[in-house]
Amino acid sequence: MSVELSFDEAKQRVSELRELLDRYSHEYYVLDQPTIPDSEYDQLYRELVELEEAYPELVSADSPTQRVGGTILEGFEKVTHETPMLSLDNAFNQEELYAFDQRIKRLTDAPFRYTCELKIDGLAMSLRYEDGRLVQAATRGDGQTGENVTNNVRTIKPIPLRLKEPLTVEVRGEVYMPKESFLALNAEREEEGLAVFANPRNAAAGTLRNLDPAVTAKRNLNFYLYTLMQAGNYGVSSQSEALETMNEWGLRVNPDRRTFDNIEDVWAFIEEYQEKRDSLPYEIDGIVIKVDEFAVQEEVGYTVRAPRWAIAYKFPAEEGRTIVRDIEWSVGRTGVVTPTAIMDPVQLAGTTVQRATLHNEDLLRQKDVRLLDTVIVRKAGDIIPEVVRVDFDARSEDSEPYPIPENCPACGSELVHLEEEVALRCMNPQCPAQAVERVIHFVSRNAMNIDGLGEKIIQQLYEKGFVSNAADLYALTYDQMIQLDKIADKSARNLLGAIDASRTNSLERLLFGLGIRHVGAKAARLLAERFETMDQLKAATQEEIQSIEGIGEIIAESVIAFFDLPEAQELIDRLASQGVNMSYTGPKRSQAEQMDSIFNGKTVVLTGKLESFTRPALKELIEQRGGKVTGSVSKKTDLVIAGEEAGSKLTKAQELNVTVWNEDELTNSLNREETIE
Repeated sequence: MSVELSFDEAKQRVSELRELLDRYSHEYYVLDQPTIPDSEYDQLYRELVELEEAYPELVSADSPTQRVGGTILEGFEKVTHETPMLSLDNAFNQEELYAFDQRIKRLTDAPFRYTCELKIDGLAMSLRYEDGRLVQAATRGDGQTGENVTNNVRTIKPIPLRLKEPLTVEVRGEVYMPKESFLALNAEREEEGLAVFANPRNAAAGTLRNLDPAVTAKRNLNFYLYTLMQAGNYGVSSQSEALETMNEWGLRVNPDRRTFDNIEDVWAFIEEYQEKRDSLPYEIDGIVIKVDEFAVQEEVGYTVRAPRWAIAYKFPAEEGRTIVRDIEWSVGRTGVVTPTAIMDPVQLAGTTVQRATLHNEDLLRQKDVRLLDTVIVRKAGDIIPEVVRVDFDARSEDSEPYPIPENCPACGSELVHLEEEVALRCMNPQCPAQAVERVIHFVSRNAMNIDGLGEKIIQQLYEKGFVSNAADLYALTYDQMIQLDKIADKSARNLLGAIDASRTNSLERLLFGLGIRHVGAKAARLLAERFETMDQLKAATQEEIQSIEGIGEIIAESVIAFFDLPEAQELIDRLASQGVNMSYTGPKRSQAEQMDSIFNGKTVVLTGKLESFTRPALKELIEQRGGKVTGSVSKKTDLVIAGEEAGSKLTKAQELNVTVWNEDELTNSLNREETIE
């Protein structure tokens, strides 16, 4: 259409169109009861787009046209949850479920019911609305602090940008990827030569944390709500009533929920959905059972990490039968050679599985897996499939034990079974398989974090002779990158930009990326903080390295052995010559400053809500001053810092006569230390 309306007429029509589109979207995504054909919806949507293009001043954040994303984010800011997003305790069988019921009955004499909801395998999310408009979406994170993913969540169509009423409210639920969307996404990624996602939950997490909201918009995430915060403010007194109320507000809640008077009916519901789970359009891994009445919930209370009035019944790990056709051996970056069973396709946890890990030679022998064996495979918790056991009754009489390889499948060198290890190992430092895996590790998230440089690209770079070790990455040219399959102009420039940006990473990332045996991300951080530069670390003695709290003899020996290797020295020299940073640039206090701190050498426990600090920030601050932060109070605890609503940790500290500070005492102590410095 051509816009021929005046501003006032356009303003009125925009309001009408938004109301219509919100209603039709709610009918389609929430109620699953569309009342108009897609073509009519599309026509109304196009009309709204044209009006907003003609009158840009009419565009608002809650318009249906603003769901498509667009601005690429630089990162996610942290969000502190006013009320922590707690975990749930688990039950794995009927006996544990009935024990939960008995605990509730011991804690209250009041009558109560149970509300049962499907436990969707997704990501917990908090949504905050002000005057009916979505203003913030935050991930659960560690329960205390999450990430602000509002721009991405705005692109999820089932989540309303505006409620039916101008309410200020926080609600919580689960973001997930439907099975159909997951299969389509993986098919698309396979065609593009990209790594596929292991399961719908990982796909949803990767989508939600993508820095480009346009990517989120394309991947068809969905959402179910299950928690109404401060429910009493809205006249709601039970979980079942809260779910119905949120539904009335235009928020999506799962219709597959029931409320029961007794635990026997709860068990019947669990059995019903254990049978139905494969037919659902999304993955579930259990049932969540909650005391329905909020007053009884408050009476029953909480433990440190979870509510006592709720439990998650986890379905047993799904298993399947199949036949082993081959055993494939692969070489990791440290030379470890691991076996993988290649099997007839079998359906597990909603996906087709043809490969299952056998972990190592000892386990292969212990389980006695042979070619043509019928095996039971499992995919517990949607992690890597594994062979659980062999059906020996189905084994052929002429079956023979599987021969363990004596030579590396990648380079042909003789394999070694070191006395202290269960793994076979290729000791050849020039082994091509190890070279590729070492570079893959070097670019990984916790190492140099070079975005976009995945396994298939690195494999191509190696095969073309462009990269044989990590230092070669920094010498790559545009002409080389453009030769790779499915790498066009923009992708090549983005990859080179990501490689260049990684030069400035702090030393601990480089140390972890080098793949020094036994040196994980935490040990790399301790080493970088203590020695500050690569040269100082290289010159350190084993005794000096071992003197760092958290660094033991094995790590110290490994570090010394690594820097003694001529190949390691050459690699580090080449990285330095390519402009890769060799210094620690993170926060650090000297040992002298730590000695002056009251926290130095102290074991500290944090509990309750703090006004002036987030828990991660305070933990880091204490550790910088030589303290150690632990999660539980014991006789070894020196200090407990207690904020508002401190619970059992404070009680235990008082029982053990452990020193307790409130936030004012903490702040005064820190201020005194700053004055001394």
